[in-house]
Amino acid sequence: MGKLIYAANTSLDGYLEDENGSFDWSVPDEEVHAFWNEHERNIGTSLYGRRMYETMRVWEDDDWLADEPAVVREYAGIWRDADKVVYSTTLDAVSTARTRIERQFDPEAVRRLKETSSADLSVGGAALGAEAFRHGLVDECVLLLAPAIVGGGKPALPRGIRVDLELLDHGRFGNGVIYVHHAVRSGTSHVA
Repeated sequence: MGKLIYAANTSLDGYLEDENGSFDWSVPDEEVHAFWNEHERNIGTSLYGRRMYETMRVWEDDDWLADEPAVVREYAGIWRDADKVVYSTTLDAVSTARTRIERQFDPEAVRRLKETSSADLSVGGAALGAEAFRHGLVDECVLLLAPAIVGGGKPALPRGIRVDLELLDHGRFGNGVIYVHHAVRSGTSHVA
């Protein structure tokens, strides 16, 4: 059985993007990129909302990767090897391999996917992540806290629910990014 892991880069004040939609303050250096490579290597299926998928599909294209460091090129291969499910009511087609569209987020279908998966799954994006938390589907949470305060924007974690966590691991990168890895304590998701 696979675990569903919510993973994100976030500002110290808890945002995925600032009020202008920018996340340039969270672009990983090589050490952080290597961390994400190792994390993603264990993911068999990634669940995305439309906007997150549109951001991530750049990894399908080789043209821009030629002059990038080896760690960045390696991530592209890892990303391509995973299956992807995009939840969207507006996306007509996908432009990446190993990708399918679902028109609505079905918590029971995600539970079945977890039960039948031999690898872990990831959920990316604020809205989809919030839905997964609300339905008690998230097993673990991996956050990389960037040394930046952006003052507002898209929250990294859902509002209006309580989830009790247990710290599994933590660390610090040379660029000041802090890593925290938590398990969701069973049965602790509560709508506030």
